Amino acid sequence: MPAALAPPELCITTVRTLAIDAVQRANSGHPGAPMGLAPVAWTMFSRHMRHAPGAPRWPNRDRFVLSAGHASAMLYALLNLTGYDLTVDELRRFRQLGSETPGHPERGDTAGVEITTGPLGQGLANAAGLALAERMQAERFNRPGYDLVDHRTWFICSDGDLMEGISHEAASLAGFLGLERLIGVYDDNHISLDGPTSLSFGEDIPARFAGYGWRVMTIGDGNDLDVIDAALDEAAVPDGRPTLIALRTHIGYGSPNKQDSSKAHGSPLGKDEVAATKRVYGWPEQPTFLIPDEVAAWRDALAEAGEQHVREWQTVHDAYAQAFPELAAEFDRTVEGRLTDGWTRSIPAFGPDDAMATRRSSGIVLNALADALPELVQGAADLSGSTDTTLTGYGRISPGSFAGRNIYFGVREHAMGAITNALAVYGGFRPICSTFFTFSDYMKNTIRLAALMRAPSIFVFTHDSIGLGQDGPTHQPIEHLAALRAIPDLVTIRPADAAETAEAWRLAIGRAEGPTALVLTRQTLAVLPGPHDVERGGYLVRDGEDCALLGTGSEVQVALDAAELLATEGIEARVVSLPSFELFRRQDAGYRDAVLPPAMRARVGVEAASPLGWHEFVGLDGAVVALDRFGASAPGPVVMEALGITPQAVAAAATRII
Repeated sequence: MPAALAPPELCITTVRTLAIDAVQRANSGHPGAPMGLAPVAWTMFSRHMRHAPGAPRWPNRDRFVLSAGHASAMLYALLNLTGYDLTVDELRRFRQLGSETPGHPERGDTAGVEITTGPLGQGLANAAGLALAERMQAERFNRPGYDLVDHRTWFICSDGDLMEGISHEAASLAGFLGLERLIGVYDDNHISLDGPTSLSFGEDIPARFAGYGWRVMTIGDGNDLDVIDAALDEAAVPDGRPTLIALRTHIGYGSPNKQDSSKAHGSPLGKDEVAATKRVYGWPEQPTFLIPDEVAAWRDALAEAGEQHVREWQTVHDAYAQAFPELAAEFDRTVEGRLTDGWTRSIPAFGPDDAMATRRSSGIVLNALADALPELVQGAADLSGSTDTTLTGYGRISPGSFAGRNIYFGVREHAMGAITNALAVYGGFRPICSTFFTFSDYMKNTIRLAALMRAPSIFVFTHDSIGLGQDGPTHQPIEHLAALRAIPDLVTIRPADAAETAEAWRLAIGRAEGPTALVLTRQTLAVLPGPHDVERGGYLVRDGEDCALLGTGSEVQVALDAAELLATEGIEARVVSLPSFELFRRQDAGYRDAVLPPAMRARVGVEAASPLGWHEFVGLDGAVVALDRFGASAPGPVVMEALGITPQAVAAAATRII
């Protein structure tokens, strides 16, 4: 190994070549960003981050988020070289089925990966959420002389991240709140997949972030380790603002023919160019995946430093537990994800006299649970009064003040979803966010990522159908239920009354893994006869032998009224409330057949939404009274009548089938 390479340069070159080799072996991936970013990433991981590779879930670790998730080969190399449980064999299996090194970082697949990134901009917003979580936990648990929660959140983002709208939303909110322990590096390499960023991108990024209220530093040479080191030192000293370091790098650094070219962005360098690049680095062409002994020794030293960080923190934790035993027990409980004993006893019961909109009953339940579950926090996209999610009496998060439990996200649905996911994976919170159902489209990717990570995020969507009325078709969701139901591992619940809503909350909060979407009405709904068996996803509301009428939400009442009409014709209809397709599918065949007997082929579903998905339950011989058009601006009952979501339409459909 060339003696002229000092240890930092040796480690940086190892990061670069491991990433190059991983991408080349997979014949797939993004080598260019790792080659340009290796100096700052190595400096960050080895000198500035306080983390414990041997205890990757240590509560007081610094968090790192690779928002530029396409640079995953660099992250995996760093995790290996700093002592995480990620072997060289897994680097060789980059982008292969079942490996710990997938194409983009996936939470749960790889030790040291905090959160799933890949869709650009998500990671930056996730990092803002992790930084917010740290401040909220610190405000709640730290006491003079006992900094139980005391860490930073670091991220690396790309030009593409900063083009995405979510980055504007998250950076604006982070600057407004003064998340001073949030530190980001912007990989200013001037290249995107289509070519130079000048094709579509020319704004002054430092000025933009300064306008958001960030501290901004600019470094002109991404290989100047002394300047990078000093900037990271300065960034780690809080000054009331998050920090962005705009770092001029060269994509594909060292590649004789592909440096500063989009050719280095999203494709392997190729065998000949890999060899030529290694010659530029002064690196042997063979063997591949070379880790010099000096670098391995450095890895051992970093792992030991991490163990020392944990020991020092444990000493603080033990002293804290002596001084504040109840707080320490509460900290441990929430970080471990354990709910308080008997928390379900706080859920109110609703009876026949409790007719109300399900958004209102949801708010009643949520506030009843707030005291029993201090980990509950909520935020809304400028709609908390309309979604009825405010935790009354529990204060708000505001600049420099993080003791409250109500987050005002402003009209930033996309960032709201990503920050909620970050709170969910951080530990210590059961986070809830809310907006109108039609605006769930603005945050669709974050809902999908919550499901992919199995994060226990809770999404509350109100104003759930054309029944909301006069706001008109722009605010009346049609296709949205079908879209949510298509997301794997997301449980969507559309309760039919206050009692079902209470049960929906019990299920949502009790889910340790996986997100839940609660879809709620603006209009008043009567309380149905029990048993309100939401946990099973569907249950019998009224018995009958001739046909089955199935509904969700407000349309269960439509089905009941249709059953009354059919009864006047001598047809006995059973009525089924089906609040959650996903939960009903999970039931055994015996239960499903008891609710929907296979021999009962005359079935009608009714829902003020797209019919997609309904034939699974009504069968090919059944009918669905639903919508294949947008709504209209008029009072809710008028719109329902005009668009055919009526008892008469349901009864007529049943009669035709029979």
